[in-house]
Amino acid sequence: MTLPLSFYQENRQKLMAQLPDNSVVIVPSGGEKIRNRDVEFLFRPESDFFYLTGFGEPDSVLVLMKMDDVESHLFVRPKDPKQETWQGRRLGVECAAETLGVNHAWCIDELDEGILSLLENSASVYLSFSQSSDWVISLYEWISELKKKIRQGVEAPHQICDLDPVLHEMRVIKSEVEIKCLRQAAAISVQGHLAAMKSVSSSSFEYQVQAELEAEFVRQGSPRVAFNSIIASGKNACVLHYTENRSAIEPGVLVLVDAGAEWQGYAGDITSTFPANGVFSPAQAQLYTLVLNAQQAAIRTIKPGVSYDVVHQASVQVLTQGLLELGLLKGSLEQLIEDEAFKCFFMHGTGHWLGMDVHDVGQYKKQQKWRSFEVGMVLTVEPGLYISAEHSQVDSKWHNIGIRIEDDVVVTESGCEILTKGLPRTVNEIETWMRPFLGTKAS
Repeated sequence: MTLPLSFYQENRQKLMAQLPDNSVVIVPSGGEKIRNRDVEFLFRPESDFFYLTGFGEPDSVLVLMKMDDVESHLFVRPKDPKQETWQGRRLGVECAAETLGVNHAWCIDELDEGILSLLENSASVYLSFSQSSDWVISLYEWISELKKKIRQGVEAPHQICDLDPVLHEMRVIKSEVEIKCLRQAAAISVQGHLAAMKSVSSSSFEYQVQAELEAEFVRQGSPRVAFNSIIASGKNACVLHYTENRSAIEPGVLVLVDAGAEWQGYAGDITSTFPANGVFSPAQAQLYTLVLNAQQAAIRTIKPGVSYDVVHQASVQVLTQGLLELGLLKGSLEQLIEDEAFKCFFMHGTGHWLGMDVHDVGQYKKQQKWRSFEVGMVLTVEPGLYISAEHSQVDSKWHNIGIRIEDDVVVTESGCEILTKGLPRTVNEIETWMRPFLGTKAS
């Protein structure tokens, strides 16, 4: 599925409708980064740029103008047969306007001259303040040049404004087109996680599970992972963002897989936790079921009008009660929650926005109050428990158990829809699903 050109054009129109007259918006794609020597990292355009253009080449800049009408100008790399022989084909200036649905296309080599002409008589310039360090020198040089033309009747911009609050709030509420992309990213991610669970029977190391997971993403049509895959077995699962994925998978441990595929620029994000030998130990099963119960309780709270923090509070309530019943915490439930005693075992939030970025843009609070859910918001729900051997005060049977269960949900008019459907989630479902693939490992 390729998104229609109208999607990006509508995004541009919607953005500019929120800005005052005589505004100019500057949004770059970003450039290629050197990994080492003359090897580049795989390029992926800045999400804001892609949201407004659907264009995937580096060294491009989108300029939007709101004067008498809204105009879109795109600066792109020129055609270059020599470079294209080595690095791949470019769209080029000649085809850019028609192909991408913009009013005018420029060569990126004309950026200084072109933006100077576009900024003439504008009042405000909008750009992302998070990227302002890359632009501040050029921007002030352009404004300085325009100020030299004041006696010719040319006005220079007198306001530099942050684009993020406007554009990023747009991105929080997903359109139907975006939800279809997220649903497909979720479906591909599910297939990758199933491949990871299946592969444990023939995998001695974490990276072998990673290979099967990411190979399935590619087989399903995903061009890249949405973020660096986490394949954490045993004690490694107690490291929240463990990405080394090099350890041997020991018998009897849990394997935590946090990974997602990207589709049309949108991210999937799933965490599954399952036993390497296909069978949970009693302690593993108790903690796993507790985390699953917390996740289900959190998901049940999601509907329009509910405050964002209610999701976290629901998971905290269930987890703290369970930890108390298992003897991992002692005291009164209310006091333990008030003191945040759970944080030694559950130290992160219960989720985050999801979209073009895996930790997607958008405010979680407005005027210091947690915002309420609206139809079209997409978020993850991911409670967890992490009990490393450093917790010497608890029984050693709990040591080196790390569990996180994560799904992607979209807020609907009546509640929410789980996008990442199709994974075995209960202890019994996981053990039953894995049994045919385990061979001798279960013994």
